[in-house]
Amino acid sequence: MALTKLQHQELGEALYRALRTGTTLDPLSDRYGSIDIEDSYHISRAMLACRMADHHEIVVGKKIGVTSHVVQKMLGVFQPDFGFLTNTMAYASGADIPVAGNLIQPRAEGEIAFILSQDLRGTNITEDDVLRATESITPCFEVVDSRIHNWNIKIQDTIADNASCGVYVLGDDRIDPNGLNLAELEIEVFKNGQPISRGLGSAVQGNPLTAVAWLANTLGAFDIPLLAGEVILSGSVVPLEPVVAGDTMSLNLTGEGLNSSSVSCQFV
Repeated sequence: MALTKLQHQELGEALYRALRTGTTLDPLSDRYGSIDIEDSYHISRAMLACRMADHHEIVVGKKIGVTSHVVQKMLGVFQPDFGFLTNTMAYASGADIPVAGNLIQPRAEGEIAFILSQDLRGTNITEDDVLRATESITPCFEVVDSRIHNWNIKIQDTIADNASCGVYVLGDDRIDPNGLNLAELEIEVFKNGQPISRGLGSAVQGNPLTAVAWLANTLGAFDIPLLAGEVILSGSVVPLEPVVAGDTMSLNLTGEGLNSSSVSCQFV
């Protein structure tokens, strides 16, 4: 039996309190055996509403989560999900990102971010539509975080928790995607100056354009468009890397027809 609207609200508020207090909750999927994916999206919206009302946050984009096989295997979650990006999550390349009071159990992942110049609405969005609507791409770190204890999550838990959003860091470059083979773009990630992982754009559903089209169509079914000016995170192409205060992360985005582009951040 699906959860009630009151339960959606209560769980969304509990996740918001965990976010603000730096604490974790037991998995919602353990507490409520009947919770389904639709319930989880209602809980996620309730959590987002708390952020907007209490902390005056505004939505500036969307993210796709759990798109690559390597991340699915790490988390034990085997289908993609989505979450909302707010203005307080955004950092510029080179930024110091505070851990205490800001993040609970962060993990950094390298991906390609899309910056839109046109809306994407409806449920029949194609990869070509995504390309036409994209003003530019840029390398990105998403620092995912979980309000669920020890990352002990099922798909219902991560969806309810706004797709385990933490913060994100955009590169300075704004790259025209036209003429580039996004599936063949490569990201190499460094931690404290040492290379730790690398992956291709094809790791996310075969092509980042495919991943963004999936997001547009999935949100379109909820009458939620991707809007001009929004940042869309297309999913990690590398394994998630735990980070703590004192760590420095950087990555390079390379590919045929593309000058190397980078992004970095420090955790303090």
